[in-house]
Amino acid sequence: MEFPDLSLVQIGVLILIVLLSLLGVGVWIGVSLLAVGWFGVAFFSNAPAVKAMATAVWGSSASWTLAALPLFIWMGEILFRTKLSENMFRGIAPWVGWLPGRLLHVNVIGCGIFAAVSGSSAATVATIGKMSLPELARRGYSRDMSVGSLAGSGTLGLLIPPSIIMIVYGVAAEVSLVRLFIAGIGPGLLIIGLFSGFIALSALVNRRIVPAREQTFSWRERLTSTRELLPVVLLIIAVIGSIYSGLATATEAAAGGVIGALLVSWMSGSLSWENLRVSLMSATRLSCMICFILAGASFLSTAMAYTGVPRALAQWVVEMNLNPYVLIGALCLLYTIMGCFIDGISMIVLTTSVVLPIITAAGFDLIWFGIFIIIVVEIAQVTPPLGFNLFVIQGMTKQEIFSVARSTFPFFLLLVAAVAIITAFPEIAIWLPSRMLEH
Repeated sequence: MEFPDLSLVQIGVLILIVLLSLLGVGVWIGVSLLAVGWFGVAFFSNAPAVKAMATAVWGSSASWTLAALPLFIWMGEILFRTKLSENMFRGIAPWVGWLPGRLLHVNVIGCGIFAAVSGSSAATVATIGKMSLPELARRGYSRDMSVGSLAGSGTLGLLIPPSIIMIVYGVAAEVSLVRLFIAGIGPGLLIIGLFSGFIALSALVNRRIVPAREQTFSWRERLTSTRELLPVVLLIIAVIGSIYSGLATATEAAAGGVIGALLVSWMSGSLSWENLRVSLMSATRLSCMICFILAGASFLSTAMAYTGVPRALAQWVVEMNLNPYVLIGALCLLYTIMGCFIDGISMIVLTTSVVLPIITAAGFDLIWFGIFIIIVVEIAQVTPPLGFNLFVIQGMTKQEIFSVARSTFPFFLLLVAAVAIITAFPEIAIWLPSRMLEH
């Protein structure tokens, strides 16, 4: 059966309707992508659908870059089951006691540190939250600020390298993973600064969000507490430093990170056969899910290329002569709306085949766009009704989901501000990788 009289726009709309219909009735995302890709090739091109599917699926699965994905996931799963969060709280608390907002900054800094060895937003929220939320509640800190700062800061797990979603985007967009990792540093520090600045300002304006000062720490106590942070800091330096210095590829660094995570777990007394088994099985399930989705997305991208829809759409955008900021604003709105219904990895793999040609035609840097889209996915993590971070915190606090969302709203606005800042000043994302890789 063929549809010979349909225009490229009609073909694109029909393919979208089929995809949304499959997703709407609960078909797995990976299966939906493969089915829609086959539909596109079989009915709107002369290419053999089965051969095209086999080639695309094998090509995406055989990617060397993708080999880093399960290793980074396993590293995060191992550390998730250690005493890392307790050690981090004890190590960070003495250093932030003098700041306005005091221990609320532990959420921001702790999530920033754990994000650098986890790569997962949900794991970052759960690991830091299981220690910080009860401790902050016991000491009398504002519940809204405690929950909001944790939910917002947990999104750093997506941005600060090594990030699972960065690897997914790097594979889908075929860009340098090392360059993408480096590009995440500047925006990550920007968001940490915005969050900590907001907490400090809020504490100065409303002194009720923090309790009366409990104790002060000497410099000796601060330096002593730093020993609690040494294992994870050394692991971060080893993993990230080996990548940035060129001593190891992302995959080699990930393998070393797994060994380092096992050592940290053993040193903390958390390493057991049960923890090892559970972490390995959890990492395997998540890795298989992501690889299956990527395989489906790769075939859908191939199918879309055969139909000519992305090329026509990119040409249409070029002919419209849109202001680049209008285009970026529209994409930001689109991804935020999508984030209310599907997860971040699915958002990226579902849209790259159509969006990337448009972005390239508009003259945007694909590394910068990777950081942009990841921050927008971060926004989706704290957007109801399907913001994953909100669900994780709801499970820990037993609060109603919209109560959690209300507490998180100021940090949602700060993430929107971060998108605006890196759009106005793209050098925040692209200056560091260009400088580091020149030398």
